[in-house]
Amino acid sequence: MVNEHDRIPSDEPAGYDVARIQEKWLGVWDELKPFSSNNPNDKRPRKYVLDMFPYPSGDLHMGHAEAYALGDVIARYWRQQGFNVMHPIGWDSFGLPAENAAIKRGIDPREWTYANIDQQKTSMRRYGASFDWDRVLHTSDPEYYKWNQWLFLKMYEKGLAYRKDSWVNWDPVDQTVLANEQVLADGTSERSGAIVVKKKKTQWYFKITDYADRLLDDLNQLEGRWPSKVLAMQRNWIGRSIGADVDFVIEGREEKITVFTTRPDTLYGVTFMVVAPDSDLAAELVDDASVEVRASFQEYLERVQKSTEIERQDASRPKTGVFLGRYAVNPASGERIPIWTADYVLADYGHGAVMAVPAHDQRDLDFAIKFDLPVRVVLDTNATQTTTIPVLELDENGQAILPEDLPPLDPISTGKALIGDGRMINSGPLDGITKSNAIKKIIVQLEAAGTGRAAKTYRLRDWLISRQRYWGTPIPIIHGADGELVPVPEDQLPIVLPPTEGLDLQPKGQSPLGAAEDWVNVPDPRDGSPALRDPDTMDTFVDSSWYFLRFLNPNDDTKAFDPKEADKWAPVDQYVGGVTHAILHLLYARFITKVLFDLGYVGFTEPFSALLNQGMVLMEGSAMSKSKGNIVRLSDQLDEHGVDAIRLTMAFAGPPEDDIDWADVSPAASAKFLARAWRLSGDVTSDPDIRWRTGDVALRRQTHRFLAEGPGLVESFKFNVVVAKIMELVNATRKAIDSGPGGGDAAVREAAEVIAVALSLFAPYTAEEMWERLGRTPTVAEAGWRKPDPALLVEESVTAVFQVDGKVRDKATVSPKISGEELEKLARASVGVTRAVGDKEIANVIVRAPRIVNIATR
Repeated sequence: MVNEHDRIPSDEPAGYDVARIQEKWLGVWDELKPFSSNNPNDKRPRKYVLDMFPYPSGDLHMGHAEAYALGDVIARYWRQQGFNVMHPIGWDSFGLPAENAAIKRGIDPREWTYANIDQQKTSMRRYGASFDWDRVLHTSDPEYYKWNQWLFLKMYEKGLAYRKDSWVNWDPVDQTVLANEQVLADGTSERSGAIVVKKKKTQWYFKITDYADRLLDDLNQLEGRWPSKVLAMQRNWIGRSIGADVDFVIEGREEKITVFTTRPDTLYGVTFMVVAPDSDLAAELVDDASVEVRASFQEYLERVQKSTEIERQDASRPKTGVFLGRYAVNPASGERIPIWTADYVLADYGHGAVMAVPAHDQRDLDFAIKFDLPVRVVLDTNATQTTTIPVLELDENGQAILPEDLPPLDPISTGKALIGDGRMINSGPLDGITKSNAIKKIIVQLEAAGTGRAAKTYRLRDWLISRQRYWGTPIPIIHGADGELVPVPEDQLPIVLPPTEGLDLQPKGQSPLGAAEDWVNVPDPRDGSPALRDPDTMDTFVDSSWYFLRFLNPNDDTKAFDPKEADKWAPVDQYVGGVTHAILHLLYARFITKVLFDLGYVGFTEPFSALLNQGMVLMEGSAMSKSKGNIVRLSDQLDEHGVDAIRLTMAFAGPPEDDIDWADVSPAASAKFLARAWRLSGDVTSDPDIRWRTGDVALRRQTHRFLAEGPGLVESFKFNVVVAKIMELVNATRKAIDSGPGGGDAAVREAAEVIAVALSLFAPYTAEEMWERLGRTPTVAEAGWRKPDPALLVEESVTAVFQVDGKVRDKATVSPKISGEELEKLARASVGVTRAVGDKEIANVIVRAPRIVNIATR
């Protein structure tokens, strides 16, 4: 297979000194600051382009090279279109990787973190991304995390930050809790890779579930602007289910059990109830049970706690469970039903209990068969929505007797639950009506009886934000001697992390800050009595949930951000980053934005108007890793080929969302092409003030077609196509210089200048050098994308294709202004068809080039 890069001309002229050009223009950019967006008198329309900020785990890698090359194309493009573009950069610098690296090396996390930031910043400057270096932040700076603490206090005031005792995801390696979103599909920690277990702890949460409907419904605003895959992942994670809450009376217990179900129509088919073994409800139900039941339950609970949620939800696993010795009453039928506990029910879904309808739910059926529990069919799936149900006889057990010619409704024999639509049977007042109507009717009955109500539930769980580690934002809460939680007064923020000297940062399952006696022991703000700071730190996703707003005024120590600046710049017009953050970061940022909207700080509800996800950079089909020995060092590639060649290669490799295999691309060929383009600027001999509307017409047409097509291609992220068209224009310009009108022709200068402006999106160093050699004033980043001349976009001739019965017979070159009548005559004469065949004779005349005339003879 021929690589696209092999088609790039490879003649490299002398004089294209990559190292010299890079060093020269870095200094010019530092002096001119062409990418600053801080001028209050700038009247240009605004664009906010943001790349997901990096974690400082080491120097920049190949993934960074792709992400920042693509994001920079967008930022530079909008500047060329006349916008004042804010394109900031910062570092997501708190978190476990830095803390673990510091522990391994026996140093303070600050030392490790800020050394890596300095290294990455140097590499970013070298990479030539058009960042506004006046807008920089580090989330581990007290000047930043002060506002994390301010945000926490606002959430606490609003009732959205709370503390509770519950079963949590526990990472046994990093010795800290994890949010649900930080547990991978295989049940492992997305940080350490350890198998996540359940542990009961008192933790801090943000009440994201209060915003579940808005988080789900507002995704409609992002259709067509976010990747459909990301929208689907967000919708699935929120996981809204619509149904009913049903109240079951428990024998010997005053409080009822509330069960959520999406199928309240099957209430008459409930034959037992199942509660989650790790729920508070299960513990309460066995509290006064027999010694045997309590012992069986405790043994079962210990087994369940060793399983992951993934294992528990595996439908293929054999069902296990324990009878709790208690009974509930079916509110519809009045029937007495046994209460079991089983691991396939999760404590944090719905209310931690389910009504079991084994005839119509496969998990319940498997459980019923295993433990010999009753199975009652209440939906006749043989009856469609339109069929009429005959009056059926009942057997001695009250089950409907079906006609012999219909499939039996016998889940026990088949082992398969009856799912789908149908009509209700064995359901008292619901008999004979469709499933959908039965759902509506039973909810009305439940509400009238006070035993149930319409309800919704979600897969989404509240965001667990507290972590038992050092390197994060301290939680601004003080624990009074009386057990009360006391918010730290805002004028005492930030609560700064203490030095690590004397602290043992090795993970032990409890926060090391609790051992910092001078730090943790404080007076109670209410009365000065002895009190304790909360020793936990915040999840680092808090840091990144609002950082895009801090960029608006990162050096302001009086407020988190200026709402007036937010009105000017936000939300982000274009966000660029990896799809790995499709749930975690994006969901949390959307939530915090909605909270800030409700608090009156911002006037929008979605943080990122458009999203571009780039693919991964692979090596020989695999993700780069030290263990595989396939690491490609970005610094080595930059040294060998130059920054522009790497950036151009990233853009040219394919659609941004596709993965790039570095073994299949050729930065060396990109470097040769850039040298060829650079040579054009030296071969242009005309004066910069030469008249534009003169010169080689064919070259001018190609130049202006590029000017017309380029914006649409960039805005649809077809960067590789733009690069290909630049290559075509370079070749056409070289041909005009070498064998056409020569370097003094006005069209040649025009084409060379357009090439320099276009290349500035992808290869800024080369573009700047070309621009200067063409006699223009730096910087090309501010040159502006020229408007195409409409007169040059009209073709002098078009190709007409003549078909008979869909098969090509002939072609002709015609004027684009030819009339349909003239075209028809020409077509008839060309293919020799003269007889008429009604109105279908000329079946299709397309009025744009190329014209297609199809003559139908049948």
